[in-house]
Formats: sequence, structure tokens, C-alpha cells
Amino acid sequence: MKGRPAAATPLVLALDIGTSSTRAMVFDRDGQALDGLEVQTPYRLMTTADGGVEGDPEELARVAEEVIDGVLERAGDLAGEIRAVGVSCFWHSLLGLDGDGEPLTPVYSWADTRSAAAADKLRDEVDEDLLHDRTGCVFHTSYWPAKLRWLAATQLDTVRRVAHWGGYAEYLALRLTGTLACSVSMASGTGLLDQHTADWYRPLIERLDLDPDRLPPLVDRDDGRARLRPEYAKRWPALKDVPWYPAVGDGACNNVGSGCVTPARMALSIGTSGVMRVVVPAEEVIIPRRLWCYRIDHRRYVLGGALSNAGNVADWLRATTRLPDDAAQQVAALAPDSHGLTILPFLAGERTPEWRPRARAAFVGLALDTTPLEILRAGLEAVACRFALVHELLRPLAGQEYQIVCSGGGVAHWPVWPQIIADALGVPLVEAKQLEASARGAAVLALDALGVYEDLADAPAPLGRTYTPDADAHAAYRAERGRLEWLNAVLAPQFDGGSEK
Repeated sequence: MKGRPAAATPLVLALDIGTSSTRAMVFDRDGQALDGLEVQTPYRLMTTADGGVEGDPEELARVAEEVIDGVLERAGDLAGEIRAVGVSCFWHSLLGLDGDGEPLTPVYSWADTRSAAAADKLRDEVDEDLLHDRTGCVFHTSYWPAKLRWLAATQLDTVRRVAHWGGYAEYLALRLTGTLACSVSMASGTGLLDQHTADWYRPLIERLDLDPDRLPPLVDRDDGRARLRPEYAKRWPALKDVPWYPAVGDGACNNVGSGCVTPARMALSIGTSGVMRVVVPAEEVIIPRRLWCYRIDHRRYVLGGALSNAGNVADWLRATTRLPDDAAQQVAALAPDSHGLTILPFLAGERTPEWRPRARAAFVGLALDTTPLEILRAGLEAVACRFALVHELLRPLAGQEYQIVCSGGGVAHWPVWPQIIADALGVPLVEAKQLEASARGAAVLALDALGVYEDLADAPAPLGRTYTPDADAHAAYRAERGRLEWLNAVLAPQFDGGSEK
């Protein structure tokens, strides 16, 4: 493209696959996004009345291919400077493939809760504390064990035809490169990986009557052997000879993209879901109760807590209530906890720390004069109060003088939200300059695999605005959080057997 300033090479293409969109971006050697070289396509996964959340794997792959088409076209001659492709993909998805690598099932999302009964049954059969100590996961609908047990009970004919189980990331890589492999990072979010050995956890695989040969081979995130299939090399000649690195979990990429790769920085991400994470570089790790443990690679653990409800709560309120066009500006003018409402924001069940897939939302305190803006404000505050709960669990893993770095679409769409969260936590939040930190993380990991950095911590991580907590707002949110936790305890028996762990 004419008039574009010279970019610091090598360049990398980052493919960022989320639960609500896929984007392709081009980054320079410093991990800086190149202006104008971004293409994003939104989509919605299909939901069902019984808790299903699934996607069409071929349609999702078509979207990925088209955003790559678009960003390479925009890059023009600069596409010839791309030396690698890095991929960030949502964790926990599952699908079955036949012997030719064709999908036999939809892509089952982490948010699909139809396997709740299967999770309950596994919890009765297996020591969940031992499972958590080994896999960093509990029995929950987010993870593969419950989904595999549910599928075996409800779709046995299909299950018998499956030659390979994988996530969407593995299917896409197989489609584009012909290589079936799963990064240790993606595997760490399945609930089937032994976090201490970085290998599939055989005792649980045996309990599930699962043939280990039907699981994908494990590789680390810097395995650069995969190349595009001939038909895609012809479609994208600029990428013909460059390594297509294995996908890394979006949460791990978010930490890397935010510069949160040591205990000195804690990442907070507001996307469809909400997550707080700390990276621990170590040979071994003790996994705290009520939190999960995944990996970036063989050397780095990611420990944290995930909320199933964050940006999806704001999106649902926008679609359901009559919010004004300038809702983002008006909601910022409302005082903390001035609405008289208490909201449990569990539209998609909940994960950390109660792990209740059957949990549901509740709105208490509605009156004839309650406005949509007040409901929105209460929803944003409820999510912030849940973040405060996760923060208390995660804080002991952070360094003495730690920063919390926030990023994600929720920060961009609702600029008041980081301030609300800082007030709820009672500690400052610093905004990542690159709000789409998962894309940047995929790029930085690809650059690291190319040998650009001696260590991930060497990658520049520019920060933006700081949100300083207000003492009065913090006190207001502590009171609101007390009401929220009381309501959660009162309604817990109605959440139909969800784990109290």
C-alpha cells in the first residue's frame, strides 16, 4: 500500500479466533499492529433451549479463510515480509472428526452446559480433588470429560465413527496444513492433560473408555513444521513457505499480549466471558483450590479464574432492553450502586469459584421506575463484584508489587467498566494499549518462536491509561457484593446439583 511507513521486519500474521468473531492482523517485530492491516468478521454461535452452544466448523473455517484473504489483500507488497503465522483460539471447544478429518459433530463451545448431568456422575466416580491436582480442572461442562461422557450417552453411533477428537483449533490447522496436532497450551484447557507431565492423563482417559490414539499428538507452541496445503499455498502465496505455529489458548495469548508473563503482572480480560490470570514460570506448580491451571507452553503455567458472564451480559442487556444509542456515555454518569438492584449475572451458568453450570441469572429490586440504564449499570457492577471475588483468590500467586493489566472488547465498548472494576477490587487497573491483546499475544509468541526475543518478557508491552480506585465507590461496591453473595447463597440450592467445590 502506497504511503505506508516502513515496518520493522520480520512481520507476522496473527489469527485471533474468539467465540464471537475471528480477526486477522499483521504485526511488526516489536509486536505492534500495523495500521489498516486488520480484518474482523463477527458471528454468533447457535444456542438451544436445553443449554447448547455450538458452531458449524465449516462455517467458522470459512470465516477464518476470508479474514486471511482480506488482510493479505490489504497488506499488498508487505505480505511478502510475513515470516510466520501465530494463532490464538478459544479454549475448551470439542468436535469429532472422521478418518479423513471431516467434522462429524458441531463445535461444542465451553459455554455448552448440556453435559451437566455427566459432570455430576463423573464427580461421583472419581476423586475430584485428585483430578484437580493433576489436570488443573474440575468436572464441569466447559471441559472434555463431561462432554465426551454426554456424547457417549446421547450420540453413541456418532461417537463410534469418530477417528479423532480435537478442538476447533486442531480442525482448522488440519484443514489448512494437513497436520493434526494439539499444542500443550490448547490441551491444557481440555481437562484431560496432566499439568505436571504435559501429557494426556491416562487414568481419566481409561475411566472415559477413550482410545488415546483418538486424541491428537501433543506439540509445543514453537513447533514450526506445519506448512500450508498446496491449495491454500496457491490461494495465499505470501504464506506458502512460512511456519504455521500451533494455536495457543486465547487466555494464554492475552497474558502474553498484555505483557503479563511473570507474577509481577496480572491480566484481566473482558470479552464474551471474563478472566483473571497470572503466569508462573516454573518446573512444577501447586494448583490452588477453586482456581484452574492451564499452560502457555512446557515452561509456563497460567493460573486463574474465569467468569462465564461478562461481555455477554452487556450484549444481552443491549439486545433485550431499550438502551439509548449513547448508553455507554449515559451509564458512566450514574453513581455507584445507585440503582437499588442486586443482579446475579449468570446468564451462561458460572465457573470460578463455584463451578455451577446450572446457575441462572436473577434480578432483584426491579420497580416501575427502574430504567434500562440502571439495569445496565447494575449488570456491569455485578460482573465487577465477581471479578473482585476471583481477585481475592488469585492475589496470593502474584508478586509483591503487582500490576493488573486490563484488555478486551468490553473495555472498548464500555469505557466506564475498567473504572467500575478498579473500584470493586480496590486496586488500580492499567489499560493495555493493544486492547485486543490475544491477537498481539499470538503475534509475540510467533516472533519468539522465530528467535526475535531471548525471552517473552523482552517483548515490548506498552500500557495506557491507569484507573485509580475511589474509596467511596469501593465501599459502595463492597455493600453491593455482600447482597450479591447473599442472593447467590440463597438461590444455590435451586441450581440443581451444581458443584460447590
